[in-house]
Amino acid sequence: MPRVVPSQVVAFINGLWPTSSHMNNLQRGQAGQLSGLVDLVDQIPGELLTMDTASYTLFVCGKAHIREKLLTWVADTSRGHELGLMPGPTPKNPVAEIRDALAKCPDESPAHATSALNFIADAELRKNLLIDIGEVTRALSNGEWKAATVLAGSAAEALLLWALKQRPSIEITNAITALRASGDLTTNPSSNLDWWNLYEFIQVAEKIRIINQNTAKQTRLAKDFRNFIHPGVAQRLGAKCDRATALSAVAGMEHVVRDLTP
Repeated sequence: MPRVVPSQVVAFINGLWPTSSHMNNLQRGQAGQLSGLVDLVDQIPGELLTMDTASYTLFVCGKAHIREKLLTWVADTSRGHELGLMPGPTPKNPVAEIRDALAKCPDESPAHATSALNFIADAELRKNLLIDIGEVTRALSNGEWKAATVLAGSAAEALLLWALKQRPSIEITNAITALRASGDLTTNPSSNLDWWNLYEFIQVAEKIRIINQNTAKQTRLAKDFRNFIHPGVAQRLGAKCDRATALSAVAGMEHVVRDLTP
């Protein structure tokens, strides 16, 4: 089932009833569209409904008003041909209240991760990483194996990039020199960390003990699977993402989060 987000429902409402005149004259003839609206609203994940209390109250009452009117139209064909307004000190249009409430909501939000990533001081970066981890969790729960696999590798890469940027450049240079001498790195990584690949992040992070040996081993699996984002690589290797690759990549990501958490 496709994921329904607030902006989609707002667009649905605006597409069917673009003006106040359209919205104030809803009646039995639009029963199908109104029923579809309520169904769509019910499919929005609860974590996205981040409106204020007053808006949420009107949002809930708007849904209830529409449902009650739909039941009335089915039970008694001679009553209440118009959707009407929600009663109260200031009568409200239920569809308009639902639209206005959802317009305040985001289409994505951080899911509850194994860590709040509180060790990352940059609030915007922390929020973006939590959103990415939340997408990994949702993809995994929805059986979207390729998405979970690739996104988990990407999140691990972003976390290691952040961690290495916190360390003195001389420490990173010394680690690269040692890895080149031992053959664990066959080429010198770019002087710009933003251009590194996941394997280089893993090798250097392990060398300077940002992550432990077991984490490095698990995350190297994520490195291999992350390449599946390129169709040519997957075809050449005759490989595909499945539940096993997703779980392995997610485990690598979780290992990195654990090691970075003080």
